[in-house]
Amino acid sequence: MLGVHFAITPEQERSLLAAADDGDGDAVDELIEESWTEDGLKVDTDKAWDAIHRCLTDGTLEPDGGEYPLSHAVLGGRRLHEEYVVVYLTADEARDVAAALQHVDRGQLRQRFDAIDDPDYRGALDDADFDYTWDNFVDVRAFYQRAAAAGRAVVFTAT
Repeated sequence: MLGVHFAITPEQERSLLAAADDGDGDAVDELIEESWTEDGLKVDTDKAWDAIHRCLTDGTLEPDGGEYPLSHAVLGGRRLHEEYVVVYLTADEARDVAAALQHVDRGQLRQRFDAIDDPDYRGALDDADFDYTWDNFVDVRAFYQRAAAAGRAVVFTAT
């Protein structure tokens, strides 16, 4: 599954939440698949989102694993779709995540990466896998800074 974070406008946020509240999965899908012209307010993490979430939480893919706000950088937050991974954070939560991510350095992430002990993790858990995870983490951290500065809510999808 490939991961993407989107910093959504207030209008997109209202539409997305209305569709989710109505249980309209197709409308949620359409809103997520919209054309995103603001590249700085979108970040692709390919498959690294899995390791990033594990490193920021308790080593699992549990959305509630670990502590807020780091747990909300990827899978924590409000689930908006029953079949697909579509997770929503308010603008306030995105600001909290942005602030918390600023304090995670390469050494800390490596320590947490090396502690991943889950047979369901499909990565290699080697130096190349960590470098891939770190590079994507740096992109996610910068994305959250931009989203927070813009006062935007965030949606994470994995498809």
